[in-house]
Amino acid sequence: MTTGSVREGSILVAGLPGGIHLPRQLHSTSALQRWHSLPRLADRALQATSAFWFLVAVLGQWMFVVYIVSFYGGAVVQGDLARWSKVVSPGYIRGDGMGNFALALHLVVAIIITVGGPLQLIPQVRARVPVLHRWNGRVYMLTAFIVSLTALYLVWIRGGVFGNVVQHFGISLNAVLIMFCAAMALRTALARRFDLHRRWALRLFLVVSGAWFIRVGSMLWMILNRNPAAFDPRTFQGPFLNFLAFAQYLLPLAILELYLRTQDLAGAPGKFAMAAGLLVLTIAMGVGIFGATLRLWLPHI
Repeated sequence: MTTGSVREGSILVAGLPGGIHLPRQLHSTSALQRWHSLPRLADRALQATSAFWFLVAVLGQWMFVVYIVSFYGGAVVQGDLARWSKVVSPGYIRGDGMGNFALALHLVVAIIITVGGPLQLIPQVRARVPVLHRWNGRVYMLTAFIVSLTALYLVWIRGGVFGNVVQHFGISLNAVLIMFCAAMALRTALARRFDLHRRWALRLFLVVSGAWFIRVGSMLWMILNRNPAAFDPRTFQGPFLNFLAFAQYLLPLAILELYLRTQDLAGAPGKFAMAAGLLVLTIAMGVGIFGATLRLWLPHI
């Protein structure tokens, strides 16, 4: 008496010689299994590419922090504050106590916010060290307001900042959005709407990163064009920089909203497409980070 088994596409049925071939049924079952696994695979692809983007962004931002600490902090240690004027306008101005204090405060909180921001978005930190997450979040939101207010002071009251009035309005809108996103992140956290809080924290992270994005974006543009096309690198004026003054935060925000809606509503094809697009953007960002590191940051470290 034979026993039932599957061998080379046949089912050997007990009591019958030979086998009854059921290739269509087997193929249909296999196809059905693959179809059911597609959503899980799409979710994993989207999660993996978003994690890859975050890792590359954090490494690039912390490289920016190393530059700030090394250049500006080194100038303080050596008592040569006038060196600040080599990379920022206006830098240190003798006799301008309030302006110098605002610039120094802006740089210090920029370091704090750039180091502490990514920690707020790491799930393991939230789960394993909730006290750190809460206190770091409070410091993060406070420094978000400080960095915004000092930026507005430096642009509109102290004056002399690189660029034209279009770029200054771009900086100002960025500052307003930073404070708005920080307020919404705080409001949703106090209301214990942690699903919404997470989304506002992501938005806050992106708008706070605007000053970093503009450096990375400008270096990517110069690498792609092999020269500073559509702007004057001496005066920092031109149509591309006017565009980038707003795109530095509006473009990342738009991509984030697309990502969130894809995560919530899209099927497997949409998630695969979003993952592929995010991978391309991450590679482009990496090229910009590489250019900024070589041309803007390493020479001053």
